[in-house]
Amino acid sequence: MSEELGSVRQMWHLLEPLHAVLYYAPEAREEAAALGYAVDERWPGYFAWRAAPLGAAGERHVVGTFHSFSPVMVREYVPAVWSVATPEAVLAARTRAVDRTYRALLAEWIDGPELAEIAALARRAAEAADVKGRPLAEANAALPWPDAPHLVLWQAATVLREHRGDGHIAALVAAGLDPVESLVSFAGVGAARPEVFESRGWSADEWAAARQRLEARGLLGPDGMVTEAGRALRAEVERRTDEEAAGLWAALGEEGRVRLVELLGPLWVAVLGAGLLPSETTLGIGKV
Repeated sequence: MSEELGSVRQMWHLLEPLHAVLYYAPEAREEAAALGYAVDERWPGYFAWRAAPLGAAGERHVVGTFHSFSPVMVREYVPAVWSVATPEAVLAARTRAVDRTYRALLAEWIDGPELAEIAALARRAAEAADVKGRPLAEANAALPWPDAPHLVLWQAATVLREHRGDGHIAALVAAGLDPVESLVSFAGVGAARPEVFESRGWSADEWAAARQRLEARGLLGPDGMVTEAGRALRAEVERRTDEEAAGLWAALGEEGRVRLVELLGPLWVAVLGAGLLPSETTLGIGKV
């Protein structure tokens, strides 16, 4: 991997936890419960929080944009989440949830100049993103920017991570990997244990069938691990994903990017140190 693409991936590793903490924070569960969502599992809130920028999206829209989830699983929650609360109400509650979560986790920095600088840099990168044809990034980029720096930071992190995610889906499609094959091959390179990917709702039969298809293509071995060709294909997917995300970070210049990395470090440590995020995820952060 080139130094430039390595820095692009580093930015993803630093910003992803700042976005993803919403899906696990107790403050977010409380806000979801106040809207009327069941909170004995995280999925009603997750689908509502993440899909709300798309409007009252239907099952097919969410299946396509979220990509890795089984359509059967999506159907359990979408469009039912919009009968509980409108997308507008969800977005307002999402902002409250982020505000409360960040105030709890980042209290040391919440009103400081460093966080304001981070927010300004992250927003500059997010506003440089070409979101055309990237539905989740485009929908989040179209939302009005909040005033508070910590809310600006979360919105920028969200636009940037969804921009990368939309590009990643395009790279997977170009590689000829359907949603379940994408997960099976990702498990095959050691991104996470296969059990972790069960959260995406695919049945054992669907997983086994995907393994057989990948084996037939010479991408997976009988042990479920990728072959040399499979590893090369996954590396190409990650390289293309990084390349598609590189342009928006160029907007900061080398000095701005290095400064953002320096400033984000303590916040990244604080979020991970809170213990809210799972140690192993379907994203493979730190392993790819």
